Amino acid sequence: MEFGKVAVLMGGKAAEREISLKSGTAVAQALQRQKIDATACDVSTLDDLQAIARQYDRVFIALHGRWGEDGKVQAVLEDLGVPFTGSGMAASAVAMDKLRTKWMWRGAGLPTPDFVWISDNNPFDREAFSIPFPVIVKPSHEGSSIGMRKVGNLSDLEEAVAYAQQFDSEVLIEQWITGSEFTAGILNGEALPLIRLETSHDFYDFDAKYKSNDTQYICPCGLPEALESKIQQMVLHAFDVIGAKVWGRIDVMLDESNQPWLIELNSVPGMTDHSLVPMAAKATGRSFDRLVVEILASTL
Repeated sequence: MEFGKVAVLMGGKAAEREISLKSGTAVAQALQRQKIDATACDVSTLDDLQAIARQYDRVFIALHGRWGEDGKVQAVLEDLGVPFTGSGMAASAVAMDKLRTKWMWRGAGLPTPDFVWISDNNPFDREAFSIPFPVIVKPSHEGSSIGMRKVGNLSDLEEAVAYAQQFDSEVLIEQWITGSEFTAGILNGEALPLIRLETSHDFYDFDAKYKSNDTQYICPCGLPEALESKIQQMVLHAFDVIGAKVWGRIDVMLDESNQPWLIELNSVPGMTDHSLVPMAAKATGRSFDRLVVEILASTL
């Protein structure tokens, strides 16, 4: 396949910048091993993107978090006519927004945990709060579990909301699901094998993702085949509801009654040595290099 000159966009200006640099470096090296003319490009401005459009034929987006994953970069590339990997502007913007993702899933009749929405115009109401504890508090527009806290009482909840508001003006307080945590990769309409996540932390937080040595990634995940298939079909539907394309990852909780719950969608998953989509792809016989080329091929 003739790809021409490929820019691998990485870095950006979000809180996940360092993870993006690792993802982008790994992707660029994989493409280069396949004799593709690829260059890792640290980008963070409109001028950077305009220069990319003049010099390269297509783009592999390895940017995580705001600006690179939330539709802004996608909108510019669409306007400049540069083919790029992954979802377009609208789906990227929704996927980065946990609140609106949940509204869309709920509107489509898909299961997602109950939640309360906090914003500048909809402040936290201590007296009206009714979700049973524990709950988890999340900034609506951050990735990599940044700004998230699990809390078990009302006084800690107010502190956790204030902490999350340091990262985002919109905050979710979400029902805690007791059970097992899974993640599902999607690649070109295929739901990859589920990965069960086991960590000594309260949940799969930033440290469990990127720093801990005791986090376990179990694939095959150990679920009965029929249950795993049911979750995979639900995940594909959830991906389509958001309008996402080509590849991504959806996090799922399975409660003690074997009811799956959709948590969030990542439209540009990590591609580091700790990353989950490459791990799931490996279980299907795809090497990291093959995975990267398959994703890039979607731009042709």
